Amino acid sequence: MDVLFEDDSIIVCYKPAGIATQTKNIGEQDMVSLVNNYLAAKNEKPTAHVVHRLDQPVEGVMVFAKTSEAANKLTKQITEHTFRKKYYAIINRESFPEEGELTDFLVKDNRTNLSKVVKETDPRGKKAILRYRVVDEWDDRKLLDIDLYTGRHHQIRTQLASRTAPIVGDVKYGGVSTGHSLALCSHFIGFNHPVTGERMGFDIKPKGEDFEDSRVAG
Repeated sequence: MDVLFEDDSIIVCYKPAGIATQTKNIGEQDMVSLVNNYLAAKNEKPTAHVVHRLDQPVEGVMVFAKTSEAANKLTKQITEHTFRKKYYAIINRESFPEEGELTDFLVKDNRTNLSKVVKETDPRGKKAILRYRVVDEWDDRKLLDIDLYTGRHHQIRTQLASRTAPIVGDVKYGGVSTGHSLALCSHFIGFNHPVTGERMGFDIKPKGEDFEDSRVAG
């Protein structure tokens, strides 16, 4: 397991694409079990608390709490929007504005596990906001650096797809099949340490194959 930082309260690590944050499927590996196995191997209590999630096909940096107190404080930061998340996403659409703020209202369909954009007047809709800017271009592809302000289900995937700019490899939302995981990486998280209050930030380089030709590749 790729650990970026660890102390008595938190553990920050890299989640590879294809591994779920947490799963109920018996025998299927997930990040919670990987973190707990890592802690147990060091004779620490295997008590990883989930603070935030990444979709199974998404790679990126994550923080887990080691104590319920730390988990509560980090969760509060997410609720209060002081927990910062940034993503890289590749789209294959040439005519897309260089930067912008996207605001939509999303509804999750529990039957299909997909989300869709609805009108603001729809009582089921949850407000979703992100800001992005194009940071690289090659062939017919653009690399977006995204600041995620709200954490809705499949938010980035849904908002981009609704503008006919689905993420490369995201076949669920109309993206081109590449044979790889979708080209989406949570590359940065920033938060206040739950015990010391110190502001912390962790940035990684994406490892996915579709990022190899970009300037941000690991």
